[in-house]
Amino acid sequence: MNSMSRPSMQGTPPVFNPLDSGFLADPYPFYHRLRDEAPVFRTEQGFWLLSRYDDVSFALRDKRFGKDFAGTVRRRYGEDRMHEPVIANLALTMLVLDPPDHTRLRGLVTKAFTARRIADMRPRIRRLVDEQLDRVVDKGGMDVILDLAHRLPVIVICDMLGIPEEHRSAFLVGSNVSGRVLDPVPMTREEFDRANVMTVAGNTYFDQLCELRRREPQDDLTTELVRAEEAGDRLSSEELRANIGLLFGAGHETTTNLIGNGLLALHRSPDQWQRLKDDPSLIPGAVEELLRFDSSVQMTGRVTNAEVEIGGATIPAGENVITLLGAANRDPAHFADPDRLDVGRENVRPMSFGGGIHHCLGAQLARLEGELVFTALVERLPNLELPEKDKPDWRQNFTLRGLNKLPAVWH
Repeated sequence: MNSMSRPSMQGTPPVFNPLDSGFLADPYPFYHRLRDEAPVFRTEQGFWLLSRYDDVSFALRDKRFGKDFAGTVRRRYGEDRMHEPVIANLALTMLVLDPPDHTRLRGLVTKAFTARRIADMRPRIRRLVDEQLDRVVDKGGMDVILDLAHRLPVIVICDMLGIPEEHRSAFLVGSNVSGRVLDPVPMTREEFDRANVMTVAGNTYFDQLCELRRREPQDDLTTELVRAEEAGDRLSSEELRANIGLLFGAGHETTTNLIGNGLLALHRSPDQWQRLKDDPSLIPGAVEELLRFDSSVQMTGRVTNAEVEIGGATIPAGENVITLLGAANRDPAHFADPDRLDVGRENVRPMSFGGGIHHCLGAQLARLEGELVFTALVERLPNLELPEKDKPDWRQNFTLRGLNKLPAVWH
């Protein structure tokens, strides 16, 4: 253990390998051990893990923690990977930028995600949920991920971005996001090649979408961003394309995983599924509990831009820090009996949407989509069962936790 970690800790946590199949299947025992034995822990790879709720919350809000994306890429890969399309594209997005660029870019899209705007979308989203279920209800079964959890948020974000209906079929057939670039474990050359192909294809499409909205403006977010780019002082054409791509990916991927992970958790605790069927008024609060219990986003990264004392340890400037959102959400100091799913749990404030200036823009939209999906399922498919709930097929991705597939059947 690094000498800068807490001196009083007993034992050393196991080696941190977030792509290990056992860890991906259930990271929570590792998190518990980390919180107990080394809550501020420097890994062999040279980055720091924060696993307690208070420490994670502090790091996400304190200005001494920034993004320094270029420095992170250099430390992870050596000198120059910034030219890789997937890296170069991500480097232009608000996700990895510090103020003032972050402030400028986020300010351009914030009004599309106001509470009022999201509330106004409720009838349309409920109708979309019903349409997805109408497609499968007579079949007696579906893949929850492909047929519902993926399709619904893709259609919603396509609506918001003004992606024409005739362009959507390619986006509806499967995941369009490679979250591996966000993982602290370096990507292989093969993974880079795959991610680069997806990035270039996405950029080509979003360039075409921007061109379409220049010619045919609509009441959508892409049109608003194109106007900001045309004003010339707020957005470059490369930033325009990259951030529309970010909004598209972030706008559906985490909601897909909220629905999939949440439904799996409910069926692994069937008494909790029954509680929702008996009392659907619990569902809005249950969504918060599901976000806490198995977060779609397990971590987010920061870099210290000054020396910081945290949790009894001193982290020097220029160090990579991984805030483990999934670990914070199971911290017994904040949540009684944290490994138990309790859809009636009160005052749940999960860290799943991050915090501080990078708090997830789409948090309210994801909550609304989750609420309407689980409401429709308990009303329309109360006998739904998950035959593979005891051997779930987790994606090979640590940061964005989700399932490849989730077969469901009903009578």
